Amino acid sequence: MLEITPVSAFEDNYIWMLKNPGSSQAVAVDPGDETPVLAWLERTSSQLSAILVTHHHYDHVGGIPALRDAFADIPVYGPAKESIRGITHPLREGDKPVVSGLKADLRVLEVPGHTAGHIAYYGEGVLLCGDTLFAGGCGRVFDGTFEQLSASLQRIAQLSPETRLYCAHEYTLDNLGFAGWVEPESSVLEQRIETERERRRIGLPTLPSLLRDELLTNPFLRTQEPGVVGAAQRACGQALNAPDEVFTALRQWKDSKYD
Repeated sequence: MLEITPVSAFEDNYIWMLKNPGSSQAVAVDPGDETPVLAWLERTSSQLSAILVTHHHYDHVGGIPALRDAFADIPVYGPAKESIRGITHPLREGDKPVVSGLKADLRVLEVPGHTAGHIAYYGEGVLLCGDTLFAGGCGRVFDGTFEQLSASLQRIAQLSPETRLYCAHEYTLDNLGFAGWVEPESSVLEQRIETERERRRIGLPTLPSLLRDELLTNPFLRTQEPGVVGAAQRACGQALNAPDEVFTALRQWKDSKYD
C-alpha cells in the first residue's frame, strides 16, 4: 500500500510524494521545482530517498539537481529514451525498478506521444502517468506523434477500471469543458463536471481520477464511440476510419479551437 500526497508547484503542477505507511522515507515523482518538495519534507519530517521521472520537460525535472545536492546523490529513475540530466537508473518497457526507500511493485510502461520517450509507472492499483493522460483529457503532442499518443492511451484503457490515475496537472475542469463540446448531451459528463467543480470550490484536487470514470467521460479514450466519432468528423470536415484518426482530429480540434 502506498500513501500518495500531492505537492503543488508552479501554477497547476502536482509533484506526487510516495511513502509506505509509517515510513519516514519518501519518493518524489516529477519534481519540476525543489522548493515545495523541500518544504513538504521538512513539514512531514521525511527524508527523500529517490526520484521518479516520466519525461524530460522542465516542469517535471527542473528540481532534480538541487534535490540531489540536498540528499547526497539519491537515485533518479527515468526514461532511457530521453536525455535527462541526473538520471542514474534509465528505465525501459517492462522494467520493475526496486526504488530506494519504497516498498512497491511498480512496472514501467512506455507511453510515448506527449514526448517520444515518455514512461509511466504502474502498480499497487495506481498509474503515475505524467502528461500522457490527464483527468478528462490528455497531453499535447510535442516530440512524439499523434499515432503514438493514441496507441498509448488505448493501452492505458485496457488496465483495470479501478486504477487510480495520478497525472501531473490540475487541468480537469478545462479538459471536461472540451469534453462537453464533444459530447454535449452526456448526463454522466455533466454530473462529473458538477462533482469536480465542488472539489475545486472547497480547495481539493480533482486527482487522482479513476480509469472507469475516464472511460465514461474522457473523449480521448472514447475514440470508438459513435457520438465521439461523429463530433470529430464534423470538427475536421472529413470521414475518419480508425481510432487514431479520431484521436488526431480531437487533439487538433482542442489545440486550435479550445485551448
